[in-house]
Amino acid sequence: MARRLRALLLVGLLLGPGVGTSSAVAQTLLAGAASVSVDLPADTPLAGYGAFPRRAWLPDLIGWRPDTFWFRPATGVHDPIKVRALVLESGSVRVLWLTLDLVGMDSTLLAELRARLDLLGLHYAAVIAAASHTHSGPGAYARSELFGFLALDRESPRVRGRIFSAMEEAARQAERRKRPATVGTGRSEIVGITESRVRGPLDPELGVLKVMGADNRPVAVVWNYSIHGTALSRENFKLSGDVMGDAAARIEEQLGAPALYVNGAVGDVSPRGRGWDGVASTGKILSAGVLALWPRIAPDPDQRLSATVETAALPGPALELRNCLGRWIPRGTRLGLHSALPASADIVAVGIGRGAWVAIPGELDTRLGLEVKQVGRPRFAHTFVAGVANAYLGYFVAPEHFRVPSYISCGSLYGERGGEIIRDTAVGALRELGAGSSVRPGR
Repeated sequence: MARRLRALLLVGLLLGPGVGTSSAVAQTLLAGAASVSVDLPADTPLAGYGAFPRRAWLPDLIGWRPDTFWFRPATGVHDPIKVRALVLESGSVRVLWLTLDLVGMDSTLLAELRARLDLLGLHYAAVIAAASHTHSGPGAYARSELFGFLALDRESPRVRGRIFSAMEEAARQAERRKRPATVGTGRSEIVGITESRVRGPLDPELGVLKVMGADNRPVAVVWNYSIHGTALSRENFKLSGDVMGDAAARIEEQLGAPALYVNGAVGDVSPRGRGWDGVASTGKILSAGVLALWPRIAPDPDQRLSATVETAALPGPALELRNCLGRWIPRGTRLGLHSALPASADIVAVGIGRGAWVAIPGELDTRLGLEVKQVGRPRFAHTFVAGVANAYLGYFVAPEHFRVPSYISCGSLYGERGGEIIRDTAVGALRELGAGSSVRPGR
């Protein structure tokens, strides 16, 4: 049983026709959003692929390039690397949502941001910082020697500092732009653009949170779909948001508001389209899906805002060498990683209107993600998994997938039960969130 840290914060408010000025319990929902480009150094490495040709043949021991060591630098920028922010506030509950064109979120970067915002008087009941999981975004931003060596390059203070500055600026801009707003949640399905790495089921759900100002102008759209940011291969050396960045840019062009992409249970899901043509074609399909759904989403009758945090106690982290090297290695032969990874993980769940979102600090697989969503259905009209959010602790997969040597089981660093522990903690967070909610499932 996961150890729980409860911090349930709930404010109910009613908006819309029929609510008069005499309603003493009515609260105004405020929302503000921003999109900020990250100005990165010219020699920034790309993160996501640890093999050649991204990896340098020799590490830069003499310091020719200040921002790369294990990897080769980018050769340019194909599309801007973005940080997008959305602030939602109702009464005493304030939520900050950040989305970043990164392969994964570094927890120390988020902790430093929260400390900085606290000093500015900006306090949040919950923060979700969701990485898109592009494998052509910047590296060199994380304080993890393990992931730095494997896929990110070692930390560059310049790269990290510029990403941090963009995060802070996006949050502060979103705060300054807050205005009365409404939220609505919707879903549809998009099939044919992904494939399973484990020959299993896929989750085709496209989730959309529509945030509209009381002035009838869009504030932001948060959209959720499970797809790996690997349409661009390790041969690509240009910084890019991959498929997700392409789709978000198309959405923003049409709506004139920030489009925050949130990945889902992405551990066993790859894109079908590859290369720059695949980026463009898949980006068109995803953006068209969001834009088609947008006008059909009405404001939720219940504009509730709530948040809860639960802590998962995880097994000792280790590499299962059989999963990485092959079946000839005896099962249970492990390389411990206790000094490189934490022994627990916070799972944040946020309720927004009729929808619930639960943040996973790594790559959950489809089966576990669907089980998390199923639990939310009795209480919420829509439940979405926000994958690769707030931290990156590797893959979290079902036991049957862990027992088969593969790339994803090699990257499952908390053992056969790690995925189920994360799932169970996410389920607990949703139940805790739902216990104080009167949101009814949609028809």
